[in-house]
Amino acid sequence: MPRRDAFLVEPDEKLMAECLVETYRSGGPGGQHRNKTDSAVRLTHRSTGVVVTATERRSQHENRHRAIVRLRKAIAVRVRERPDLPIAGAEYHLPKGPLRAVLTDPQWPRVSQKSDAYLVAAAQILDHLEAAEGKVSDEAARLGVSTASLVKFLLLDEDLWEEANRLRARFGQKPLR
Repeated sequence: MPRRDAFLVEPDEKLMAECLVETYRSGGPGGQHRNKTDSAVRLTHRSTGVVVTATERRSQHENRHRAIVRLRKAIAVRVRERPDLPIAGAEYHLPKGPLRAVLTDPQWPRVSQKSDAYLVAAAQILDHLEAAEGKVSDEAARLGVSTASLVKFLLLDEDLWEEANRLRARFGQKPLR
């Protein structure tokens, strides 16, 4: 399992141990009790450099939980790894794992974002899309799904959609609509 994918599935405590954790008082609306304690949380993941914050709750514990959820998603969306692709001309077969599980799920492309496999599969789909230089139809064919269903999967998550369009822009492709 690629290192990034391990970050996405490891227990909260282990992922938190790999972070610089900062607590602070956050400004903004929220009532008379909002700024009385250091309840805002900023996590900086040391290995990837990804930074997330959670400030909306008065409880530091709740903000830590929200921050760790955001960190997993940010790592999945922002950190790219090179997928194992076949030599040119060879047929591609999906390896067993979260990506295959998601792509073969009867609910595809509306797989639950709460599924254990979701973030890993989403990250791997973005990896594959980058390897295909943003060409969604080429990547859909390689993954064995329709272009429409791959676009629909990306569209169901605003962060994936934005990252897919950033990847496409980097390779001179038009944004998905």
